[in-house]
Amino acid sequence: MILQELAHYYQRIAESGDGAIAPEGWVRRPIDYIIVLASGGDCISIQDNGQMEGKRRVAREELVPAIGKQALKHTNSGKDPNLLWDNAAFIFGLGNKGALKASSFDAEIQKWFNDIEDPALTDLKIFLRSMREKGAAKALIDRFRLTEEFEIRDPVLAFQWQPDGAMPIHHRQAIRAEYTRKCALENGGVTGNCLMTGVINAPIAMNETVIKGVWGAQTAGANIVSFNYRSFESYGKNERGGENSPISKQASFAYTTGLNKLLSYNSKQRLKVGDATVVFWSAEETLFESAFADFLDDVPKNVDNPARHTDAVKSLFNAPQHGAYLEDKSDIKFFVLGLAAPAKARLAVRFWQPSTVGEMAGCIRKYFLDIAIVHADYEAQYPTLYRLLLSIAPQGEAKNIPPNLAGETMRAILAGLPYPQMLLQAVIRRIRAEQAKKDDRTGKPVLNVSYPRAALIKAYINRITGKEELKVSLDENNINCAYRLGRLFATLERIQMRANPSINTTIRERFYGAASGTPVTVFPTLLKLKNHHIAKLSKGEAVNQEKLITAIMDGVNEFPAQLNLQDQGRFAIGYYHQRQVFFKPKNIGQGEQP
Repeated sequence: MILQELAHYYQRIAESGDGAIAPEGWVRRPIDYIIVLASGGDCISIQDNGQMEGKRRVAREELVPAIGKQALKHTNSGKDPNLLWDNAAFIFGLGNKGALKASSFDAEIQKWFNDIEDPALTDLKIFLRSMREKGAAKALIDRFRLTEEFEIRDPVLAFQWQPDGAMPIHHRQAIRAEYTRKCALENGGVTGNCLMTGVINAPIAMNETVIKGVWGAQTAGANIVSFNYRSFESYGKNERGGENSPISKQASFAYTTGLNKLLSYNSKQRLKVGDATVVFWSAEETLFESAFADFLDDVPKNVDNPARHTDAVKSLFNAPQHGAYLEDKSDIKFFVLGLAAPAKARLAVRFWQPSTVGEMAGCIRKYFLDIAIVHADYEAQYPTLYRLLLSIAPQGEAKNIPPNLAGETMRAILAGLPYPQMLLQAVIRRIRAEQAKKDDRTGKPVLNVSYPRAALIKAYINRITGKEELKVSLDENNINCAYRLGRLFATLERIQMRANPSINTTIRERFYGAASGTPVTVFPTLLKLKNHHIAKLSKGEAVNQEKLITAIMDGVNEFPAQLNLQDQGRFAIGYYHQRQVFFKPKNIGQGEQP
């Protein structure tokens, strides 16, 4: 189903007529330089085909012939040139196997266009023959002061014929017509029944075109469908002939081209979640499709609107019918595909979620309701998924986000399923590990039950129990023992801080882990210690704090010997909620962490 829907996406974009996707037999590839030839075959210029994107210079993408897998990735044979464009090694015969690559490039042109006469093609052949003379290519590169550039990398080149102006040679009418005619005649010698479309006796694709743009995969591209050992083949079928997993050339081109379009560098339909690269699309153009990344992504693609994430979520909450995004029809199909690269050359499907715009918008909306929790005014109203996951990563680094956890969390959000248990485990683990953490710059304690972590715990527990057990803010009517103990611990810490304003280490740094895991071992001691601290407070404040402790302890008959994982989460939320009451925004900046 995944490949069929990717093929449908290709058809949708191709039929739009906006030229955003390559037609069959063609591919969009960045071209670094254009070799401009005059009549007679002399090179008069090598033009830089780059453009500035921010502070980075990138090559412009051009529509070029795709005659095989080499359009995206060369093998090491030196015998797989592209047609009328390629890197400098094939065009000029540079580097390892340079002579073989150059002769292969010339032979490929002769193979495809030996039946036509074209003046631009004739001049190109003259130019290539001149480049085969010893030292000619190096002299040409030196002449245009590109020696250093060509030594650093192997740039991709195409050709123009000066009388045509800016039109590349491969787009000349006669050349395109001959290329199309030859493509129609090529069957590759293998026919079979296409597993994707069901077409009988169709020309079978020899190999899947490589997929580029998946995080963690090799830059040259990787494959979803591939075999590299005979033991993975079946019934004597030969993988290299496309027989082991027969997919027609047309279908293979459609789904790989569609996927590569979604994964392209400037695509707005791609985002990264943990180690997974996520792409998404709808059966037809929708507003939800264009806004989906803004709900979850944290990488700014639109510097003109830095608040695009918040604006998108507000639009989602203001949408009618609790899920239909703006004026979109809610029954339009919507798809989300997560890909990872456990091996550099091969891709794995991390998750696949087919749905509708209405259902998906409803699930995203529910996710934001799940994570809604009281927080300081300066903190984001709607934290992105990336920020939430970053809060459970050791050292706060994205590379440490557990890969499977990120994918499973994303799948739970998209399908409205309970969040994975390992999400709660990861949050509790980080809270306990950082109970005594200090800010590297100021040396002050850093709150271990932070806003993102509290949001994740609330989301997990409410969804696993199927009810709104934990509220957005302090719930004085919540009689759960673990929740009340969390409130009590925050109150005892507050009393200690009020009694000792200059203190830099509180009971949290020493006792949080034990208090949230084995309360009976800690709280009797903390309550005795409280009496020492409360004696230092003013009479009025001391009375208020005693009243608060009495109210919190109402219904807590004994301290539990042990709290399970979910109760440790409830403890953390009770602690967080109570602190939010103590440290309101007006106190922020006075040495308190909300």
